[in-house]
Amino acid sequence: MTTTTSTTTATADGAGARPRLMSRAFALVLVAGVGSSTSFYLLFSSLPRYADATGAGGVGAGLTTGVMMLATVAAELAVPRLVARCGYRTVFGTGLALLGVPALALLGVPALALATSGSMAMILMACLVRGAGFAVAVVLGGALVASIVPAERRGEGLGIYGIACGVPAMVALPAGLWLGDLVGYAPVFALAGVSALAGLAAVRDLPGRRPEPEAPLGLVAAARKRELLVPSLFFAATTVATGITATFLPLVGGAVSAWALLAHGLAVTCTRWWAGRNGDRYGAARQLVPGLVISASGIALLVLVSSPAAVLAGMVLFGAGFGLTGNASMAVMLDRVPSSSYGTVSALWNVAYDVGIGLGATGFGLAAVHTGYPAAFGLTAALMLLPLLAGRSARTRPERARTA
Repeated sequence: MTTTTSTTTATADGAGARPRLMSRAFALVLVAGVGSSTSFYLLFSSLPRYADATGAGGVGAGLTTGVMMLATVAAELAVPRLVARCGYRTVFGTGLALLGVPALALLGVPALALATSGSMAMILMACLVRGAGFAVAVVLGGALVASIVPAERRGEGLGIYGIACGVPAMVALPAGLWLGDLVGYAPVFALAGVSALAGLAAVRDLPGRRPEPEAPLGLVAAARKRELLVPSLFFAATTVATGITATFLPLVGGAVSAWALLAHGLAVTCTRWWAGRNGDRYGAARQLVPGLVISASGIALLVLVSSPAAVLAGMVLFGAGFGLTGNASMAVMLDRVPSSSYGTVSALWNVAYDVGIGLGATGFGLAAVHTGYPAAFGLTAALMLLPLLAGRSARTRPERARTA
């Protein structure tokens, strides 16, 4: 595997030599990340509609998402132990197969000895398996980036990886619905399967099992460490709002909602690279509080949900804060553990993401029944700031030296 730590290049501003960021190994991780993200989001939007079309109705459509996310969270808890036992290459390859094969199985591929079936049982089984595969992909993607790129440019590497996975997600979510309406669901299933399995070509050159000087932290032990828990809480506060906006903004925001969600996605994507590069230079921990405050400010603007301008501005602000907090929290947590625990940190970060989305959507729905949507958005913005009460430890621990 090509290493990245020995080659240096001059910075654009002439400030001095910096380690080279791109390498063959990093490029392979990006390829696998693009494939897994494309595969997951193509069916994330289209499979619920397909379930409804087969007669499962709204309940069945909801079950497809619920089962998949439940499997994702459950598998994320197990991934660090699997990596310690089997290595990155084997586990990542298995995860991509778990994403791709069930999508093809929905076609009834003869080579898999499966008959074509539109039954709800088969759909839910595909969701269950794909959720586990996606968990592997997201946990190991972040851990591999942390292991491969130079420590001095880790935040920038995480930002680039976030863009590589985020852009396909933005495209695949609407594309799954559009293709399903235009040409039917079979091509969507085929594309989702091929996208994931194509990433297997990159996996063979990734690190295998290797001895570590220190035993990796368990997920529970990591969550008990304040220096890791606090950054994850900062991130979880923003993901709570993500679940709320994705679920409820289309219900109350009117015609501007689609544009607002797109603006949010673009703001997240554009912020990630800047956040990583800036964090590498000046310290990622310094970005946690501004990122959270910006996110909460964006949600606070949704109190004016009847105003299209306020909705658009709020979602841009929220997206910028989300990108800043997400990248910074991962970088801070990685700085505080040995390399053997990178997988555990990535798992904890992703659990915060998934649980935050689920809790946010559920809690907001219950609150809005009593307060109305504008007040519920205001309450959400206030609650998002609660991690500031515990935030001192996220900013006081010394960090590694940064490049100027």
